[in-house]
Amino acid sequence: MSDPDFTFTIDGKTIAGKPGQTIMEAADEAGVYIPRLCDHEGLRHQGGCRICTVKAEGRSVAACTQPAAAGVVVESETDHINKLRRDLVEMLFHEGNHLCPICEASGNCELQAMAYRLDMTAPTKFPFLEPCRELDASHPDIALDTNRCISCGRCIRASQDIDQKGIFGYVGRGIHRRVAVNGNNLAGTDADIADNAVSADVCPVGCIIRKGVGFATPIGEREFDQGMIGTDIEGKRRD
Repeated sequence: MSDPDFTFTIDGKTIAGKPGQTIMEAADEAGVYIPRLCDHEGLRHQGGCRICTVKAEGRSVAACTQPAAAGVVVESETDHINKLRRDLVEMLFHEGNHLCPICEASGNCELQAMAYRLDMTAPTKFPFLEPCRELDASHPDIALDTNRCISCGRCIRASQDIDQKGIFGYVGRGIHRRVAVNGNNLAGTDADIADNAVSADVCPVGCIIRKGVGFATPIGEREFDQGMIGTDIEGKRRD
């Protein structure tokens, strides 16, 4: 391997970086996992969920959008930062309706897996908002349940940038913001089961549902039954 263009540190570990890389991109290559929910491989970075917040030279930044730079000292796995992440994840549970035991995304859900990684097993800190949003099951192959939406924007970016369709977008503001479609309902759009935006790994929760495949994988064989979220990245570590 050629010499790195520059190095910086994350929690005391030396990380090789390349010009144009974000802190998260360099960390991923080095096998250092930084928690994230709105970021997804192949999609443009958004910096919306703030789960990837780290401190770079003492300043709080989103690791998915902050450029890596030579000599920067980054803190990620500290008690303070993980508490902030845990509070953010807990707020997401309180803002929506996440009934994990009856959800077909259970075991494959990144929100659920992130809660486990951050040692949050029972959200109790904030009042539950208990929204009541309609389920759009009008499409023959796809359903949309925005009760579970965490406003990560992954479906929006995938539909705009990869599928070149722009089917999904936000409506509303603040706690009333939700994902909607560019038609009266899903059936009134050109959404297709083959679209990247509705693929099994783009939606991190159970908001976008592929009809006919729910509970297809038995308990014990689902993605996060096999290992904690982030272990695929941490498996790249050589030290």
